[in-house]
Parts: sequence; C-alpha cells; structure tokens
Amino acid sequence: MSNRLRSLALSLIGATALAGPAFALDLDITCRCVIGGVNSGTAEWIENSVIPAFEAANPDINVNLNQFGGEDAQLTQQLALDFSTGAGPDVTAFDGFLIPSFVEGGLLKPLEEVAGPEVNDWSGWAALSEGSRALMQYQGKYYGIPLGTDVRMIYTRKDILAEAGIDADNWQPTSWEDILDAARAIKQVRPESFPIQLNAGVAMGEATTMQGYWLALLGTGESVMDENGKYIVSSQGILDTLNLYKTIYVDEQLGDQRAQLLADGRNRSFANFRDGVTALLFEGDYFYRSVTPEGSEFAVPNRDEVMGWAKVPAQEPGAGIRGQDFVTISGGTGFVLNPATDTPKEAWALLSFMNEPEMQNAFQAIQPRITARTDIEIPNNPFLTETSQTLLPLTTARPNDENYNAVSAEIQRMTEAVVSGELSPEEAMDQYKASVIAIVGEENTVSLL
Repeated sequence: MSNRLRSLALSLIGATALAGPAFALDLDITCRCVIGGVNSGTAEWIENSVIPAFEAANPDINVNLNQFGGEDAQLTQQLALDFSTGAGPDVTAFDGFLIPSFVEGGLLKPLEEVAGPEVNDWSGWAALSEGSRALMQYQGKYYGIPLGTDVRMIYTRKDILAEAGIDADNWQPTSWEDILDAARAIKQVRPESFPIQLNAGVAMGEATTMQGYWLALLGTGESVMDENGKYIVSSQGILDTLNLYKTIYVDEQLGDQRAQLLADGRNRSFANFRDGVTALLFEGDYFYRSVTPEGSEFAVPNRDEVMGWAKVPAQEPGAGIRGQDFVTISGGTGFVLNPATDTPKEAWALLSFMNEPEMQNAFQAIQPRITARTDIEIPNNPFLTETSQTLLPLTTARPNDENYNAVSAEIQRMTEAVVSGELSPEEAMDQYKASVIAIVGEENTVSLL
C-alpha cells in the first residue's frame, strides 16, 4: 500500500471511530408529545429518562423518539396508515378505546402474538388493577400496557366566580340548572365572556365525546349503550343532552360557539380559560397536569390560587347513571407494539422496561398522574390525590366495542349540528339514529322513545 493510500485508510478509520459506536439495531417510539409543547412531560420522560436508561442496559440498541405535535385524530390516522402497510414505529402511544377497531381492522395483534409467550411472564401484570389491565385488553388478550387512567370534572376560575358573587371556595352544583345559573351570573358581570365550555363538534374529536357529551348524558341516567350492549339511538336522555348544548351555545350564548367549530377549538378553549373568558370548563385531569402547569402555553397565572374544581352533577340529584348524584368517566392510554416490527423481542423489552417501577417513578417526578400500577403513588400532589380519590368511585368507562370509534364520530357530528344551529335537537337525534343503524345494524340498536 502506498503512503498516500495508507494515510487515507487511517483517516477513514479515525473518522469512523469519532462517529461513535455502530448499533446492532434501532428502535423507534412515537407519542403525541413535544418537549415544550403538547404532553411535554411525556416527551421529557422518554427522552431524558427512558431512553438513556434503556440504552445503558442495552448498549447495542439505539432508541429514537418521534415527537408528534398534531391532534390525537391525526396520529390515529397516521398509525392506521402505517400499520396497514407494515410501516411505523416499533412502539407507540395508543388510546385504549381504539384497540377494538384496530384489531377488527387487522391493524393490531396481541402482545404475545407479536413478541412471544414471554410477554405473559412479565412481573408487572400483577401490579396492574383489573380495571387498568382492561384499558388495553380486547376479548381477553393484551394489546398493550396501560400507562394511566383519568377522571373528569368541572374546572373553575375562582376569581371570576367570586366576581359574580358566588362562594368560589365552596361552589358545588347539584344540578344542571345550578351550573347554568352560575354561568348566567358571570355573564351579567362579564357580558363579553363565555362562562361555560362543554366540548362539542367534530374538530375536537374524542374530546367532544368524553369531556362533553358523556358527562351530560351520564347525568340523565343513560349511557351510549344499554345493559344489553345495544347502542341507544333515541331517548329522552339524548334529547336533554342536546337541549343542554342548545341552551349553552345557541339560546343563551353562555359558551364560545365558534370555538366548537374551529380546527384549533380545543386549544382555544384552553386559552379562554387561561385568559378568564371561560370560568367553568369540563375537562379531564389531563388539563391540570399537562395543560396548565407553569411554563406551559396555556399556563394559568397563580394557578393554585385562582383555579378550583367541582364534581359534575347529574341533571337532578339522583338522576345520574346508577342513581348517582354526580358522574364522571375515565379513559386510559398506554403503549402498543407495531404488529409488523422487525425487532419484536427488543420492542417488547423497551415497552416492558418503560413500565417498570423505576421508570414509572421517574415519570411521576416529571408529571404526577393517576397511574395504572397500584404500586406507584402520586407524589406530593394534593390536587390529583383528592380528585382521583373522590371521582374514581363514581366513574364509568366507554364500551369496549369495535364500532365505538365510528359511533363516537357520529356523536360529535350530532353535537356540532345542534351547536352550529344547523339542526334542532330532534333533527340531530334522528340523523344520529340513522347513521348509527347504518354502522352497527338496526338489531344492535335500541330506541327508548
């Protein structure tokens, strides 16, 4: 070899060494999370805790986090496309209610089918409550590991309630009329405000169904399905719920009608609460832990002084689901494996590693929340401790049904038709009835009127 070639070879060797180690394989993980943006805590946890610790324990594996900043529905669409073509991340965040429709569409497989029977030997299953495990199960099989659950409530701006002459520290409505009366009092002193935010419309997606429609419907004593597993397509409860929307957004303009129809409507609802335009916001504990902390885009100044919460009342005392005075509903998210991953054993190793106590406690240090594991406590967070202890005994859950996602989309269209003024509650319900029958078949529906 000539001196020139020898010099070139040595240069290439040196450059390779400086470039760092060559990994045996790469793993990709995706979540709707962006450091400094949406679900920042989740992104920080994965990037700064999970990945360094996992790579240290598995030096031949390189993990890449894909930070997705779009809406939930956009990520769902992307995952459906990816999974249908054998593409996409090895591990991804996933909302449990989507599992049945993805499974029936051939887009998800049980964990043991993807990664092998050793999945069932994971010690963490014993630390999950039955309800938590069910969040990521379908027909008795695990499709993912749940990260946590949640509860829903009415967030209040105590400073604005007080301005309207309401005892903000002790305000607890016991009926829908109590909520409307408080909003009317606020509207009197702040005519340009929109005191109530009860999510509606298509743009907000499942946030409309969960943070809006369900919370009202459960207060009538009804659910989306009856006790026989049939979808209720016409009822007094549906009409009462739609008339509540009409009162808030059309008749009395107690809510920001336009925000329900905009693509960024949910973010606008957060801004309205932050800016004091809205004083009564129906939302999940996500709003407290992810949306309003100091440093967040929608951080509420002096949050712990000006922000309070109340239970969601039934339409009238005792009229709620199961005869309850107050209602709420819980969902749950977790992480699943791509059924087409090229590295199933390693992907499972990452997924299970993320859900070990050490990693879960690291997440709690960044963003305290209601966890799926019974052996992980909420550290030093009186708000989440109090709300979870109060509301979890009152909660219910969405149907674990393959058609729920499509039916939920029709619920969103129904509320939008009323809120926009396009249809009356009766007309919107008739349209919903026809649409749901087309989705599930008339034999799987029931009319109570």
